Amino acid sequence: MKQKTVILGFLLALSLILSYVESLLPLAIGIPGIKLGLPNLVVVLLLYLYGGREAFAVNLLRILLSGLLFGNLSAILYAFTGAACSFIAMFLLKKAGRFSMIGVSIGGGVFHNIGQTLTAVFVVETFAPAFYLPFLLTAGAVTGFFIGLTGSRVLPLLNKIPKNGGTI
Repeated sequence: MKQKTVILGFLLALSLILSYVESLLPLAIGIPGIKLGLPNLVVVLLLYLYGGREAFAVNLLRILLSGLLFGNLSAILYAFTGAACSFIAMFLLKKAGRFSMIGVSIGGGVFHNIGQTLTAVFVVETFAPAFYLPFLLTAGAVTGFFIGLTGSRVLPLLNKIPKNGGTI
């Protein structure tokens, strides 16, 4: 139990670091809201390492902490709705058992952008943000592919770490 707590704490810290790094990277491609989704790497890895409960808990804590450290209440709102949609999609795609980690991650990237776009439509009370959706969905699929590819390479290494309190 202690080792699991340590691993989850480490992955939470890693997701916060990735959130911070992502906040420093300017993506000047002319479309607001496009990000690499680096913290999602931790979420998808946790889905495969431990399951939905742990992945959801770490993701929720990461959103709250990174919002307080690097953002504001608005950032927390957008991040939470995007992450909630992303998490539900990834959880269901993984549970279906028909998708690789790459497919699960692509689904997460796409649904993250759907959630944030719906939030933007609600906040600004117009459908104007939805015009960005085709670009955001493409970006979500591309970044989701690379996050899933990275995760599929890292997961075998993480699976070598004993989960029962033993040593490596």
